[in-house]
Amino acid sequence: MANDLRLGLNLGYWQRDAADATELVQTAERLGYGSVWTAEAYGSDAFTPLAWYGARTSRIKLGTSVVQLSARTPAATAMTAMTLDHLTGGRLLLGLGASGPQVVEGWYGRPFPQPLARTREYVEIMRKIWRREEPVTSEGPHYPLPYPGGSNLGKPLKLITHPLRPDIPMYLGAEGPKNVALAAEIAQGWLPLFVFPEKIESMYGDSLRPAAPGFDIAAMVLVVITDDLRAALDGVKLMLTLYIGGMGAKSRNFHADIIGRMGYAEAAERVQALYLAGRRDEAFHAIPDELADGISLVGPLPRIRERLELWRKSPVTNLLVMGPRDETALTHIRDLVLG
Repeated sequence: MANDLRLGLNLGYWQRDAADATELVQTAERLGYGSVWTAEAYGSDAFTPLAWYGARTSRIKLGTSVVQLSARTPAATAMTAMTLDHLTGGRLLLGLGASGPQVVEGWYGRPFPQPLARTREYVEIMRKIWRREEPVTSEGPHYPLPYPGGSNLGKPLKLITHPLRPDIPMYLGAEGPKNVALAAEIAQGWLPLFVFPEKIESMYGDSLRPAAPGFDIAAMVLVVITDDLRAALDGVKLMLTLYIGGMGAKSRNFHADIIGRMGYAEAAERVQALYLAGRRDEAFHAIPDELADGISLVGPLPRIRERLELWRKSPVTNLLVMGPRDETALTHIRDLVLG
C-alpha cells in the first residue's frame, strides 16, 4: 500500500500543435509535482523536449516514459542520459522500453525477438559505461563490444566524461509479467501504462516480489476533472480503442494482452477485430465503461477523491497524471493527491 503517493506530470509525445509546455511544467514544479515525463514512438524523440524543460526548471525531476531501446545503441543512450543528467544537476529518471515488433522492425530496422534478454544486456552495458571502472566490453549476443568483424579495428573504450552520478535511476516500461519481473530485478522502478488499481496485485504480485525497498511503481493515469462523466469516459474509451485496436499487430498486441489479463479478453478481441476491419466507431462502443473507469480518474472532484483511495490501497507509489493542461487542474490534482 502507498498511503503517501508521489505525483508527476506525464506530457506524452511532443506534438507540433501542442507547442511548448514550459509554462505548464514550471507551474507543476511550483505546485510541488515531483517529476515531468516525455515519450517517444515514431515521431518526436523523448530527450529533446526533456532537455528543453530541464533548462527552464531547477528542481522537478525529468523522466523518459519511455526511451525505445532499438532507437539507439546502449552507448548512445548512456551518453545522452549522462549529458542530460549533468546539465540538469542530477534530475534524470531514465525510462526504457522495448516497444513492439511493428515499430522495432518497421521503423528502426532492428530485430524484435528476445526483448527481455536485449533489455538486460542494454542496461548492463549502460551501467558499465557510467561506472568508468574499465574500458567497456560486452560478450552478449545483442550488443557485442567491440563489434566482432567489420574492420577488426574496434577496441574497448572508456567514457571520456565523468558522470555526475554513476548509477542514473532506470525504470522499465513493461506490460507482461516476465518483463515486470525483470524491472523488479534490475531497475529502480516500473512504468505501467494501464493500471487497474484493484487488480494490480493479482496480476503482478508475484512479478513484483523481488523488488528492492524503495522500488517505484510510477503509473500513468488519465485524469479529467469534469461534471460530464459521460464525456470523460468516452475520452478514455477513445484512447483505449486506439491502443487495443491499432497499436500492435493482429497476432501480437501487448496492449490488448494486458486488457485481457485485467479480465476483458473477450472485449479486447472484439475491439481489435472491429478496429482492424475499419469499423472504428463500433470498436469504440465495444470498450466497457467499467474498464475505462477502472484505469482512469475522471469526473467531478468528489468522485475522483473517492476513487483515488483505490490507488492508495494499491502497490502504486507514484501517479504520473496525463491530461491536465492548466494551473487550475494541476492545483486540484495536487491537492487531492498530496493534500
